[in-house]
Amino acid sequence: MADTAPYHDRDGSIWFDGKLVPWREANVHVLTHALHYASAVFEGERAYGGEIFELTKHSQRLYDGAKTLDFTIPYSVAEIDQACRDTVKANNLTDCYVRPIAWRGSEQMGVSAQATKIHLAVAAWDWGSYFPMEERLKGLRLTLAKYRRPDPATAPAKTKAAGLYMICTLEKHRAERAGYADALMYDWRGHVAECTGANVFFIKDDVLHTPVADCFLAGITRETVIGLAKKRGLQVIERTIMPDELSTFSECFLTGTAAEVTPVAEIGEHKFKPGKISETLINDYMAVVQPRKQAAE
Repeated sequence: MADTAPYHDRDGSIWFDGKLVPWREANVHVLTHALHYASAVFEGERAYGGEIFELTKHSQRLYDGAKTLDFTIPYSVAEIDQACRDTVKANNLTDCYVRPIAWRGSEQMGVSAQATKIHLAVAAWDWGSYFPMEERLKGLRLTLAKYRRPDPATAPAKTKAAGLYMICTLEKHRAERAGYADALMYDWRGHVAECTGANVFFIKDDVLHTPVADCFLAGITRETVIGLAKKRGLQVIERTIMPDELSTFSECFLTGTAAEVTPVAEIGEHKFKPGKISETLINDYMAVVQPRKQAAE
């Protein structure tokens, strides 16, 4: 069963600036630059059977994201990989969530922060399905978000940067208060974009359609699912999707490290019925991420 204790008060170890430290001692100062100016990048990863899925892709994206935010993580991609593995092992976890994060420290306060120290930490914890299983199997109910994904000319929109998730938290809270699981976000042009923490796919006439990731994160799970669909001989079209098209699709599902592959039953007034293609891609994805379990079966 997943630990329900507050995240600051748990047993275990966190990898922090090159070494494993007791969980409760992995702290930063209140004047840390990242807390005030969102100068941080992070990743969300899952381990299945003790192996982190697409670990190096995540570590590379973290490293590259830091560069986009104008700082360099003082560890190589290979060292970040190893830090993640060491964290999972130190906490005796096999199926878990892994969270690496890199940020600017507290040496300098203000918009300019070129003298700050760059930190890296990795935590890992037991975490089941992002959405309750019963809800996941029948399809999620989504509402429409008010905030939109930003123009890439106004923010590094394709980076997994902490500040870009502020509006996601606001929309997730608004959706949950209204009885929905999540919210579908448009981009600044009014095109369909993504949910608050997952990419979205639609199906019509056995063809998959997904928004072009030109102003939001093109997820690693998204990439995996596109590959799996094509392996099945399914056509995948990455294109502009307009809101008035939502009623024309028969199936819809979300993809993400946390969400994995999760069907959608409703987006506002639009209804979908999780079908064979969604079911097939769920099974194909789980076969990829859980090869040991599948082999044993």
